[in-house]
Amino acid sequence: MGGLANRHPPNKKHRHDRVADTIDTTGDEDTRMTRRLSGIPASFRRSLHRAAAAGLLAASLAIPGTAALVAAPAMAQETPVRGGVLNSIVQPEPPTLMLGLNQQGPTQTVAGKIYQGLLTYDRKLNPMPSLAESWTVSPDGLTYTFKLYQNVKWHDGKPFSANDVVFSTSKFLMEVHPRARAVFSRCESIKALDDHTVEFKLKEPFPAFIQAFEVSSAPIVPAHIYEGSDFRANPANNTPIGTGPFKLKEWVKGSYIQLVRNEDYYKKDLPYLDGITFRVIPDAASRSLALESGQVQQTQYSDLEPFEVPRMKTLPNVTLTTEGYEFVAPMAWLEINHRVKPLDDKRFRKAIAYAIDRKFIRDKIWFGLGRVPTGPINSVVKFYDPKVTTYEPSPDKAKALLDEMGLKPDAKGVRATVKLMPMPYGETWTRLGEYLKQALGKVGVAVVLESTDAAGWAQRVANWDYEITTNFLYQYGDPALGVARTYISSNIRKGVLFTNTMGYSNPKVDELFDQASRENDPAKRQEQYSEVQRILSDDLPVVWLLEMEFPTFLDKRVKNANTTAIGVNDTYESVWLAK
Repeated sequence: MGGLANRHPPNKKHRHDRVADTIDTTGDEDTRMTRRLSGIPASFRRSLHRAAAAGLLAASLAIPGTAALVAAPAMAQETPVRGGVLNSIVQPEPPTLMLGLNQQGPTQTVAGKIYQGLLTYDRKLNPMPSLAESWTVSPDGLTYTFKLYQNVKWHDGKPFSANDVVFSTSKFLMEVHPRARAVFSRCESIKALDDHTVEFKLKEPFPAFIQAFEVSSAPIVPAHIYEGSDFRANPANNTPIGTGPFKLKEWVKGSYIQLVRNEDYYKKDLPYLDGITFRVIPDAASRSLALESGQVQQTQYSDLEPFEVPRMKTLPNVTLTTEGYEFVAPMAWLEINHRVKPLDDKRFRKAIAYAIDRKFIRDKIWFGLGRVPTGPINSVVKFYDPKVTTYEPSPDKAKALLDEMGLKPDAKGVRATVKLMPMPYGETWTRLGEYLKQALGKVGVAVVLESTDAAGWAQRVANWDYEITTNFLYQYGDPALGVARTYISSNIRKGVLFTNTMGYSNPKVDELFDQASRENDPAKRQEQYSEVQRILSDDLPVVWLLEMEFPTFLDKRVKNANTTAIGVNDTYESVWLAK
């Protein structure tokens, strides 16, 4: 079951105009909260949004390739055809396309067409070829040998070889990637046996190793460009050079990212598309209109706000799926900086957990997309255990914990003040921040909301310059790959996003994650992971909010898209457009 997403459609009863049904509306602050969450009647608001969005959308799409945007009637067509430009949304705009340096969702979606890993994975998380056409694993599980495709070229025309793989996994990613060090430091040696064969020899068993080679986990970068340079300051970061089926032609900041076919791609007759253009459309109503009118043919992740999904799924020209996220298994949480008082006290973190209603968050803010978490491991990931401490909403328990800490309310009822920096990933995250402010305020924790853009948010979180933020991370089908990295003390790394940025440290947690990662016996691994889940659920280094599901909308003319467990982040080498 590792990484299999819940495929049930969103609950149809949750309507946009019911977001604030259970939110108090007393007082000036609560009135403002309710006005923002529910506002005027939904049908009237949508018509106003679409009218205003039409002008914004027309302006945003007045760019090269616009002629390819006009949707044609879908017709039955079985044979792939070459040509056409797929128009997709990317929101927010990625801070960079250098995938080795940045693994934020928008970066993965765009750069996954430029860069490649050795493997990709099917919906059941079985490995499939990417840059590696075949591989073998020794009987003792210590030696992994990959045969690479031949005649592969980098986008600058230089030949790709095993040396690029060795450099990427032993040097580049070990320095800059938030997860790679935990994986590739387990290797006794990484070496090229010849120009097209790479051998990874492990120091000890690591069953999750075969799942560590998809494009965001281990993007292969050109050694001839990066070797001997300052990886983070290399000028090539602005003009990414990969081996993928598409290469960067133009990036007009704030408008679009234009990828074009790699004519030297090593797979015959691929890709089918002439290119993919990712439209940067900051306005949520404009994004909905772009899909509704056929101006774009794909949306993914949080491009559309959850409150729009029930309506958009009824459109005749599109299909909806929540598949394609099996590998990432996203978990959303409140990320808490333990270096800041009183956030360093687990009683305060537990008070936060008791003060909020996660079912409300799922049902009224995410409109039924997702599941309420019970602990640190997503319920669709291997070794999940539901038998842990859970935190049902209880303002009384929250207040009791704050009293125990000596945080008594002042004349205004305030016990403590914290700063919350919501993710800059759309209106839903803004609404979540406003809900959290109100919910925590009811137990005497005053919340100051801070705003930032995607690049600023990433920089501040990576450099520990925050108190509380909302975040979501991917779990990659196995706790050794996507869960441990958040909680092990060896991954407290300033300047690197998606590490243990909280500064949480528990030697027993470190020990259990280490033991489980090396254990080949699944039953023993389960015991170890169950124990670590119990400890984490008590320490509460973060407050888990939602096991996320993402809606992907595709125009019915788009064929062969979103077919793997990596979904929209995969190469799209075989995607084509029906005429």
